[in-house]
Amino acid sequence: MISVLTKRIIPCLDIKDGRTVKGTNFINLRDAGNPVELGSMYAQQGADELVFLDISATLEARKTFASLVKEVAEHINIPFTVGGGIRSVEDVAPLLDAGADKVSINSAAVNDPDLIDRLAKEFGSQFIVLAIDARKIINQWTVYTHGGTKPTAKKLFSWAKEGQQRGAGEILFTSMDHDGTKNGFAIDPLSKLNQLLTIPVIASGGAGRKEDFLEVFTTGRADAALAASVFHFNEIPIPDLKTFLRHHSISIR
Repeated sequence: MISVLTKRIIPCLDIKDGRTVKGTNFINLRDAGNPVELGSMYAQQGADELVFLDISATLEARKTFASLVKEVAEHINIPFTVGGGIRSVEDVAPLLDAGADKVSINSAAVNDPDLIDRLAKEFGSQFIVLAIDARKIINQWTVYTHGGTKPTAKKLFSWAKEGQQRGAGEILFTSMDHDGTKNGFAIDPLSKLNQLLTIPVIASGGAGRKEDFLEVFTTGRADAALAASVFHFNEIPIPDLKTFLRHHSISIR
């Protein structure tokens, strides 16, 4: 699918113990600041959306903090996706009530694919983002769960297609091999996902330079690009990135 919609720039706030953190290849986490303050700053800078992931919720078998979601939502005026620890239809309503615009599911959907169907039926596909963490192992992209700690039998492309068929409204693909490396996004699998699917694909993992965003929107054909550390540590200011992309004829908000 070739998207004619405007491309989206999405800062990702990985939350652990109420703080924003960032690692490399899903390990070696370091503190990146207060999620409420960061979310507010990104909204003011012109981010198109935010993603807020409670990265330890699944590992610790607890639900995402609705109170923190509410506090973040009160400080921003852009769409906001929340994920981490969502395992049932009942887990979603409090997050949407707290101000989230969409929810992201990952490990629970791998363990119980019918969860995607139930959520889409209850809330609508437009509210459901299927997040997929994958790593390339012997020429196959293997899906991982539980914050990238557990390999599964699922493969990226077949799982993404199944997710779309079950009612996911977007796919958020993170290449674990590229995460935090700042060496560029996983262009080949992103391009293949775009050809395979009719729903939007969000690219995650590997942003380091403005040129990486240009490549992910052109060669990678992603609908949105998500990044964390380059924004958290002000290596690429969002207004500068958007100006750069417009100069290269990328349709951006």
